[in-house]
Amino acid sequence: MITNMAAGKACRCDNGKTPAARRNKRKEGVMMLRVLVVIGVVLLAACSSSPKGVVCAGEVATIYGQRMGATTGTIFDLVNAFSVSKDDVTVESGPLRSTDRFHYTPAAVTKEGYLAQRLSDKQFRLIDPQQNTMITYTCE
Repeated sequence: MITNMAAGKACRCDNGKTPAARRNKRKEGVMMLRVLVVIGVVLLAACSSSPKGVVCAGEVATIYGQRMGATTGTIFDLVNAFSVSKDDVTVESGPLRSTDRFHYTPAAVTKEGYLAQRLSDKQFRLIDPQQNTMITYTCE
């Protein structure tokens, strides 16, 4: 800053920016950078989190529909696949396939030999042909 002693006033030769204004501008820039970093971390955490399991009621029945009992299981829904966990045992459906999802139920055969079906957004089924049983899980 250059001063004009004859007029007794200070002449601003730095485009009107005083040191205090420059410090405030720098603080605003640092604050904006911090906000962007926090938003980026939150977005990364949200996108990388594992799917949340939902405890669902299950109806145990024979393949012919005769009711045998009830159970519960934790369903992890991945849209194109799902898994069911109960008592430290997890059955993964693998990729569900259907030639036409509007006419045919998306299904897959699991590693254990079960038929896994996605009946709706809230209903899943595991069929064990060896035991002649099926469990239909309904989530709320």
